[in-house]
Amino acid sequence: MLTQENPTMNIWKIWWLASRPKTLPAAASGVVMGSALAWMDHSFQVLPALAALCVALLLQIGSNVANDVYDFERGADTSERHGPLRVTQAGLLTPPQMKRGMWIIFGLSALFGLSLAFLRGWPVIVIGLAAILSAIAYTGGPFPLGYYGLGDVFVFIFFGLAAVAGTYYVQAGSVSAAAWWMSVPIGLIVTAILVVNNVRDLEHDRAAGKHTLAVMMGAQGSRTQYVLCLAIAYLILPVLIFLKIVPVFTLLAWLSLPLAWKSLRTVFTQRGKALNAALAGTGQTALAYSVLLWLGILLAKIF
Repeated sequence: MLTQENPTMNIWKIWWLASRPKTLPAAASGVVMGSALAWMDHSFQVLPALAALCVALLLQIGSNVANDVYDFERGADTSERHGPLRVTQAGLLTPPQMKRGMWIIFGLSALFGLSLAFLRGWPVIVIGLAAILSAIAYTGGPFPLGYYGLGDVFVFIFFGLAAVAGTYYVQAGSVSAAAWWMSVPIGLIVTAILVVNNVRDLEHDRAAGKHTLAVMMGAQGSRTQYVLCLAIAYLILPVLIFLKIVPVFTLLAWLSLPLAWKSLRTVFTQRGKALNAALAGTGQTALAYSVLLWLGILLAKIF
């Protein structure tokens, strides 16, 4: 539906906005990490890795669309919100259109997931169904997880544990200790993205009755949570190197620290819409961390 305020906006651009492309690096980071670790163990397979990437990106987009429409229906999205444009609230698409699109997107993710299930069996189906249900239940259904302070937990589980270990599993057929451990930093950095989102929307969420952790802990408590997420994500790496779980060259992932520091400064010095820069920056940090770790693994193979 095109509004009078947006008479020339292309329908594809509207859906592009609904997908929230700046969130997609976060979805890709776990797949990149899992694939890097599979490559380290001589188990990397291109097609399963690409299928896992498609699943992750589609699940993220589907979750974004679900949040857009269900937050609107619950009255949590208004014109006073500081976040990126929500297309339902802006009147660019109707709730029925958004829900149809959501199911199409989740259906596509399920198709890619089925290709992986044929390769690795029922665990893939269980993880995929749980991911779709959680994406919908984050803001939809009778017990929306994001409205009861549970969003952080589920983001850590699905963007960390499930994404990294799951990607490794579909390539190797098992999960290594390194895959389990390295799911922690990715899960924490992506959780930090949600922390920024909730700090930005704290007052608005409180007024709407959305009890995020930021609403429960307050802005300062959430900023402390942000610091802890990033600190643990980076400090766990030398510990794993000392334990010989990952090679020493993986410390190259620390080259992503300037990105993390820039976002951290924004979180502590900015308010409102200015925090959107930290939102995107933290997602870029997660992806850079994974890519640089893969580069470190490559160097370890060479030297």
